[in-house]
Amino acid sequence: MALIIAIDGPAASGKGTLAKRLADHYGLPHLDTGLLYRAVALALIDAGLSLDDHAAAARAAQALDAGMLDDPRLRDRAMGEAASRVSAVPEVRAGLLAWQRRFAADPQGAVLDGRDIGTVVCPDAPVKLFITASSEERARRRHRELAGRGESATFAAILADIEARDARDASRSAAPLRMADDAVRLDTTELDADAAFDEARGIVERARGDAS
Repeated sequence: MALIIAIDGPAASGKGTLAKRLADHYGLPHLDTGLLYRAVALALIDAGLSLDDHAAAARAAQALDAGMLDDPRLRDRAMGEAASRVSAVPEVRAGLLAWQRRFAADPQGAVLDGRDIGTVVCPDAPVKLFITASSEERARRRHRELAGRGESATFAAILADIEARDARDASRSAAPLRMADDAVRLDTTELDADAAFDEARGIVERARGDAS
């Protein structure tokens, strides 16, 4: 049985880091689905189009190419906010759904992280994790990350961004952020990267044991 690990959670919860480490540990391909939405937003920006142009956003989602995911600009802070806006467009989510499911169809399995992996993209995944942390801790992590890349932003501004994204992601009509009924919640507020990985790996192993 293919090992599909679905990881969901809000911004800066640590889900991306955990997803990469789990993918490396189990020898599985990894997809950060947030990059897909960032790429759609960047395509609109590069074309001089509004992020509120839903028709253009839908076309950008349909035309998405894997090579676009390597653009370093996708990691900019502004792209996170832009991605949150286009991700609320139902046509964008529909356009990217097949792309994500094709990735998850790898015969050996895959690790995908995002906000609707366990609920929409891979509802039958044998392993589902919901990674969370307090908004203040997530803001501190993002602040350290941006500072490490030489980007300047105040803690207050980052916290406001995170809280706004949380509200938008949880309230959108299409695939809102929520924990799947059969997911395991992992709060990383008090955990460092290694401790969080150990906890996540334990969850995966227990799920694999239950499925065998």
